[in-house]
Amino acid sequence: MEYQASKPISLAGHPQYTEKWLQQRIVEDPQLLGLGELVVKDVERRQPRAGRLDLLLSDVGADKPTRYEVELQLGATDETHIIRTVEYWDIERRRYPQYDHIAVIVAEDITSRFLNVLSLFNGFIPLIAIQLSALQVGDTLTLHTTKVMDVTTLGTEEDDDEVIGGTDRSYWENRGTTASMKIVDALMHMVKERDQSLTLKYNKYYIGLTRDGVPDNFVAFRPRKEYVVVELRIPRSDELTAQFEQAGVDLLDYQVRWGRYRLRLTSNDLAQHGELLRNAIGKAHGSPVPED
Repeated sequence: MEYQASKPISLAGHPQYTEKWLQQRIVEDPQLLGLGELVVKDVERRQPRAGRLDLLLSDVGADKPTRYEVELQLGATDETHIIRTVEYWDIERRRYPQYDHIAVIVAEDITSRFLNVLSLFNGFIPLIAIQLSALQVGDTLTLHTTKVMDVTTLGTEEDDDEVIGGTDRSYWENRGTTASMKIVDALMHMVKERDQSLTLKYNKYYIGLTRDGVPDNFVAFRPRKEYVVVELRIPRSDELTAQFEQAGVDLLDYQVRWGRYRLRLTSNDLAQHGELLRNAIGKAHGSPVPED
């Protein structure tokens, strides 16, 4: 493979590579934005008394599909770009509350000033900022995107449960079964392969993890009568999703807002997919398996 230097190209004001041209490239290949396997729901979507949304993308793979309200800006982002993005996101989420909605700002230059402004919204408004670069390589033009700000998740009712909703193992054996708690124990054994200091914390609505009294819920368990719903805090990836699907693991959904895979596991899953589950727990923990 030969090396060839690239040359940055500014799309702002370019006579050929206009915003419409960029929009069409994303329509042809939505994966260009690096947000997963999305499909195009609409282009130039008319908003009541508020102009047109550049792109509406959809992730239909989850139980509750997610929609991305995408606004494009050639050159540097500015106040009107931010206002339009948030306004269109708000209109769409009010019209279609059955979906999760994420606002996406795409610009060639997202300055530190506006990145600071965007960070004030994030956590209250699910917001992603993507910086897009056009590069000329020989006679070829290519596009490269970098996610400079991702969705920030605020605390949930589960965090309150840590303080006021403590229970014990017998509570969960009654709510689930002794058999489902054995599944939790087996998964906890995999967790301890990563970190011996972690212990189970029995909360009212789920079983979490704690280290020296401090919650660290990169894995959470919700025992039922015949299975356990396991939540793994891992950034979504096509590779891991495909691994779960190909192995036949019951993948309930991916909660975009909370950044969690949700799996429904039985004792048979532990026997058949132990190594895959062990690796997934390792990804959630974010550390390699300790050597013997």
